[in-house]
Amino acid sequence: MARAAVRRGPGDDTPGPDPGPYRGARTFIRALPPLLIVGGVLYDLATPPTFTAAPLFSAAPLIAAPFFSTLITLLTGVAAVLASIGLHFYNGTVDEIPSLTETLTVVTVAALGLLINRVVRRSGERLASAREIAETAQRAVLPAPAGRIGGLRIAARYEAARADAFIGGDLFAVQDTPHGVRLVVGDVRGKGLEAVEAVTVLIGAFREAAEQEASLEGVAARLDRALAREATRREGLDAVEGFTTAVLAEFPGGHGGVVRVVNRGHPEPLLLYEDGGVALLRPSEAALPLGMGDLAAWPDRVDETPFPAGATLLFYTDGLSEARDAGGVFYDPAVRLVGRLFPGPEELLDALVADVRRHTGGDSTDDMALLAVSRPAVGRPESRRTMPVVPPEGPPTVPPGDPEGS
Repeated sequence: MARAAVRRGPGDDTPGPDPGPYRGARTFIRALPPLLIVGGVLYDLATPPTFTAAPLFSAAPLIAAPFFSTLITLLTGVAAVLASIGLHFYNGTVDEIPSLTETLTVVTVAALGLLINRVVRRSGERLASAREIAETAQRAVLPAPAGRIGGLRIAARYEAARADAFIGGDLFAVQDTPHGVRLVVGDVRGKGLEAVEAVTVLIGAFREAAEQEASLEGVAARLDRALAREATRREGLDAVEGFTTAVLAEFPGGHGGVVRVVNRGHPEPLLLYEDGGVALLRPSEAALPLGMGDLAAWPDRVDETPFPAGATLLFYTDGLSEARDAGGVFYDPAVRLVGRLFPGPEELLDALVADVRRHTGGDSTDDMALLAVSRPAVGRPESRRTMPVVPPEGPPTVPPGDPEGS
């Protein structure tokens, strides 16, 4: 398999944890109801009796309603009503019609705040139930692989572009078979339920084929046939243009440190060496995505690459490599990872996800599936200090005229 190496770059400083982008706003909103009541009292005391702080007292329970519990909202409303009545007693206006109207207004708004609180809490309970169902469906369709399979360390992530979405057209699966550890990472064309159905079909076909087929080429052929059968059930554009980019890999037992790869139109995996070097695992021969057998057909080509101890293979979907910043610059995982060291695959994926969020400003437009496979170094400690994905001075530069960094 052709390998495009990327130059190593300097940088050792580990950045501190990023503060939550809305932490300050949340703190301010939570402090706002008591501040409004205190501010209303001070305003009333500092102004003539003809001025009123009723709007401030009324706003306090309304602001508390969507952010606090029912008890806190009730206590906020009671405090606002008592503050209004107490000030009218202090000013000697408690029996005047305007004062009674102001107090009645605060009482009415406080009751409305309680009603809003109940509606919000019930909606939140329904949303939590829907999220739990979605999480359960995700675990059923796309279960997280075990941390150790066949002597390899495994980590996986699925990052949905939408905060309320859990699964889409990206997929991964890892299985220990009689032929070694086999895996697939893919990206189904399209979105929505039809993409999820295709994911279910592909993962089911992979798990069966990975056990039964003697070669990785045979596994790819079985996935092709499964997608062809699925296409006959579809209508419209998906019936003729449904396809899946995928990369299949095999780590054969008893054959030393090697990995075999079949790439069907998918982003090339990255091989991260123990010394921080990075290489792209390019296919020796281009191939069409799965499900496009009607356009052309030729035998799959398996590429075999050394997979030394201490190295990590990173598989990903185009949600990673096509993530853009505000200026439209694509995220380049090969450049961002060169020279970086991680204790294991979990730390690698944690750092990648955080770095992509920084790169996009939290505004991703596509789902992202990540799968990292590490071969532990024999006789060496597995835990090493995590290096920042991008050092403070920025990513390493690539020599002019060498865009691949080879």
